[in-house]
Amino acid sequence: MQPMGNDKPIPGRPTSPFSAAPPVSSPFLSSGPVVGSEKTAATPLLTPFSSGTQATGYRMPAPPPTRFNGPFTPTQPPSFHPTQDAATYQQTQAPRFPPPSQPATPLRGPPVANSVGSFQPQPQVPTFRMSPPHPPAVQSPPGSNIPPPHFLGPRPGPQSPFQTLSASQASPHFRASPYIAQQGVIPPPPIGPPLGVGSREQMPFPHIGQQHVGGGPMQGLVEEFQSLSVGSIPGSLDSGIDAKSLPRPLDGDEEPRILESYPLNCHLRFLRLTTHTVPSSQSLLARWHLPLGAVVTPLAEVPEGEEVPIVNFGTAGVVRCRRCRTYINPYVTFTDAGRKWRCNLCSLLNDVPAEYYCALDATGRRLDIDQRPELSKGSVEFVAPTEYMVRPPMPPSYFFLIDVSVAAVQSGLLEVVATTIKSCLDGLPGSPRTQIGFLTFDSTLHFHNLKSSLSQPQMMVVADLDDVFLPLPDDLLVNLSDSRHVVDAFLDSLPSMFQNSANVESASGPALKAAFMVMSQLGGKLLVFQSTLPSLGIGRLRLRGDDPRVYGTDKEHTLRIPEDPFYKQMAAEFTKHQIAVDIFAFSEKYSDIASLGSLAKYTGGQVYHYPAFQAATHHEKLRYELARDLRRETAWEAVMRIRCGKGVRFTTYHGHFMLRSTDLLALPAVDCDKSFAMQLSLEDTLMTTQTVYFQVALLYTSSSGERRIRVHTAAAPVVTDLSEMYRQADTGAIVSVLSRLAVENTLSHKLEDARQLMQLKLVKSLKEYRTLYAVQHRLGGRFIFPDSLKFLPLYILSLCKSAALRGGYADVLLDERCATGYSMMILPITRMLKLLYPGLYRIDEILTKGTDNLDESLKPLALTSQCLDARGLYIYDDGFSFVIWLGRMLSPDIVNSILGVDLSSFPDLSRDNNISRRMMRILKALREKNRSSYQLCRIIRQDEQPREGFLLLNNLIEDQTPGSSTFVDWILQIYRQSQSS
Repeated sequence: MQPMGNDKPIPGRPTSPFSAAPPVSSPFLSSGPVVGSEKTAATPLLTPFSSGTQATGYRMPAPPPTRFNGPFTPTQPPSFHPTQDAATYQQTQAPRFPPPSQPATPLRGPPVANSVGSFQPQPQVPTFRMSPPHPPAVQSPPGSNIPPPHFLGPRPGPQSPFQTLSASQASPHFRASPYIAQQGVIPPPPIGPPLGVGSREQMPFPHIGQQHVGGGPMQGLVEEFQSLSVGSIPGSLDSGIDAKSLPRPLDGDEEPRILESYPLNCHLRFLRLTTHTVPSSQSLLARWHLPLGAVVTPLAEVPEGEEVPIVNFGTAGVVRCRRCRTYINPYVTFTDAGRKWRCNLCSLLNDVPAEYYCALDATGRRLDIDQRPELSKGSVEFVAPTEYMVRPPMPPSYFFLIDVSVAAVQSGLLEVVATTIKSCLDGLPGSPRTQIGFLTFDSTLHFHNLKSSLSQPQMMVVADLDDVFLPLPDDLLVNLSDSRHVVDAFLDSLPSMFQNSANVESASGPALKAAFMVMSQLGGKLLVFQSTLPSLGIGRLRLRGDDPRVYGTDKEHTLRIPEDPFYKQMAAEFTKHQIAVDIFAFSEKYSDIASLGSLAKYTGGQVYHYPAFQAATHHEKLRYELARDLRRETAWEAVMRIRCGKGVRFTTYHGHFMLRSTDLLALPAVDCDKSFAMQLSLEDTLMTTQTVYFQVALLYTSSSGERRIRVHTAAAPVVTDLSEMYRQADTGAIVSVLSRLAVENTLSHKLEDARQLMQLKLVKSLKEYRTLYAVQHRLGGRFIFPDSLKFLPLYILSLCKSAALRGGYADVLLDERCATGYSMMILPITRMLKLLYPGLYRIDEILTKGTDNLDESLKPLALTSQCLDARGLYIYDDGFSFVIWLGRMLSPDIVNSILGVDLSSFPDLSRDNNISRRMMRILKALREKNRSSYQLCRIIRQDEQPREGFLLLNNLIEDQTPGSSTFVDWILQIYRQSQSS
């Protein structure tokens, strides 16, 4: 095979009168201005007869004539005679084309290459010369049955078909055009002087449009991808990347476009696949490199009016497949005049119960399909009959385990907890069946008798921590409605009950055993308020993590796992008896959240972390989050299973649960704020079905005491092309699964290993994608990636810089790192992406001028210090807290209106002036976008060190931080690694 290029003529290809560009040893090619990430929509067909004058301010050499060889190009019908000129042809055969600038000259074509690349003589076929040239053909990637994408050139303007595009004018995206591959025809090289790849018109295929085959209809959009120029001048320190044009998820989570072929799928808020396709073979899956799986939020909050419908089959019972136990859903089919239905997962033909029978119409659809939500909606909730109950539904139970050591008293924790619980009593789910109880502890255990016949609660102290027992068999967990006056009296007296305590010890382990003894009969939710490191009795913990020499060694991960097996053993017992545990940690010093958090991890609970808690500053956050934990609708005594069609199965699960069997998740309590991730594998070497169906089933007890089954059903096509898997990829789901994998990896490996694993998956994926198109498009100096995954490199960088993975010993406190890890394991996709790439907003102009539409005025900015103006006021929002940054040159009027004379780190921003009211309105609007947590405000001033560094500057993802690179450097690093073989 002869070398490619314009420097040596190749038979069958036209040659250019211009010399080839000199070779560049660096992979970063250079020529002309550098353009960043660019995107263009599919343009109308650019015909070979387009003409026009050159654009003002830019002169290009006239494109030389092109010789087309072999068979006629797709736009030439066979009836075209070589003796006709282009004008005659234009008038008789192709009236849709504008008249050519000159008549075509018939030529004879030399040999062309056959489909396997060898040159063989071809019959002398009439060809014609035209200007400007027709777009060249590009062959499909090997093993692909979907034609490849290719770049679109600049759209022809009113004066010239060729226009320049500066970096400031460049759109940040590229899109591909439909294309039908031709076999046996070598694509002609680009016309005109050989150029670099610094701008769009310098790409090898500057003006490829849509093509026809035999005058047939144009194909639909085949592929979308982006291209990023990484060209730089040799010897220059400039990366050649325009940082402003890099793709950024400034609009937050972008839900993928659902295939129109499956309109009956459940909403994406409930189930999202990492790619909404299934590979047809193991070999195709091996080339995917990213997780293949799903993220499930079974009880996700829904907007008003979109509630999940409830279906009661009555005496007929829930209709299910008798073999695979799939619930009836919109994708089943009915046969035999409606007397039988075929399961969409296992294809078994089931009998239709007599009570459920309905005739079919002429198309085979049931006549009552519009009245049957289970046959017309992807999400539905069935009322479960008695056979779905192991025991009668238990009432909702809340038991509070409160640390009353000196740390809790001095911080004001007891008062905030007591007042918040009291304010929530009327809103607890399940009234009037709700049960409630309290146990306080320090170096001893304090049981509280709340019997309804008492006027005041009675406290009983157990000092024996080695042999814990219950001083009363009953009346420690009581009906809230019956004992409301006693509960109110207890909560009123709790802050003063231990105000003179000087006890610094914490018997958390024995207290957990006592709480288990109280709750084991009914189950429910256990809320643990821990203010100091457990120090007495079983489960006592020691200080660890203060030795920097452990970091970077093989023992580093032991700091992030429970030190004492007691907590995991207790979690197993809690789960067995349907008890979920939520941990509220407040310690100013180390409290070993790695160990305490395992109670929440295996019981479907949650970890809340309030480091250095002080009631004066943290009371609003604790009050809001505790109230939400108590009032949100909760599914009790739940189990969840995800079924899928033939040939695939879920193998690994990630989140807070206990795996009861290979595919059954035990969830003592689950709510709208918890998601679960899982990975999928293929059981067979080759898939035999065209569609794979998934069904999530959550069996639970509602707060009202009704046993229900929430079912979500979705379908995904089986594909044989890797490019289709990339096109249907879901960045949010992929990042959510990868985040959980990274956190779990830190429990058995070093932090650096976890970060490298994420980078490796990204590089392998982009390298595999590059092999699909790089050769055909000669993209040696460009970084290409799928349009669907345009934000993935930035999210992976953000994940590596998150509190759960970044740095080492000195970068993040061990408790904070573990608490962040526990939170990331349960976050829904939208909140996960918000945590990884927070919002940064400039608001000083809004404060001074006001606005009627905050959504349009609050424009998110890139997370870099270059966006911070010393004259501005900014809000940083990661979904868990606000950081308000005041520039050193900010107007004193704004500062005085907001802060007054309050110079504290957590000032009261509510003041009686217009600027302050506008500020509160902005904060309220941002909080309403995320109701799961309360963002506490922190005020920092420019150059206020070290607070400015660790609260804001270290969290600006795109800037360089110790041990990490900038966003631009990260892109260059990923590009170089994806280029290597």
